[in-house]
Amino acid sequence: MSMAQEMSVTVRLPTRTLLEGRATRLTAVAQDGAFGILPNHADFVTALVPSVMTLRMADGSEEIFGLDEGLLVKKGHHVVAAVLRGVRGDDLGSLNDTVRAKFIEMDDEERQARSAFSRLEADVVRRFAELRKPHP
Repeated sequence: MSMAQEMSVTVRLPTRTLLEGRATRLTAVAQDGAFGILPNHADFVTALVPSVMTLRMADGSEEIFGLDEGLLVKKGHHVVAAVLRGVRGDDLGSLNDTVRAKFIEMDDEERQARSAFSRLEADVVRRFAELRKPHP
């Protein structure tokens, strides 16, 4: 592997990609604590916990994300983080409010989806039970 000044970073949610870009540094939190990655860091895989991830982008700007649990894979000069939920923030101060609002909204949507699925499941069971009844 050649020495690189930057790495490609992708942050994926189940329904969309939150970020694709080039970074010179990444910090995040795993189950065993906080860690940092530079472009030539050793390859590894780790489980992420709900926390803040920061990236120093190749253009010198900083990106901040509030992430739920997920998985981070570093291979070569590529890093992919796949998380259940995540939001991009402008700064640490506003990120807390953004995370709280978005995650509550997502929890409500998940609760509604589970409720709808339960109703569908009950309807299917009821229809199968009707099929088993003898007809005169």
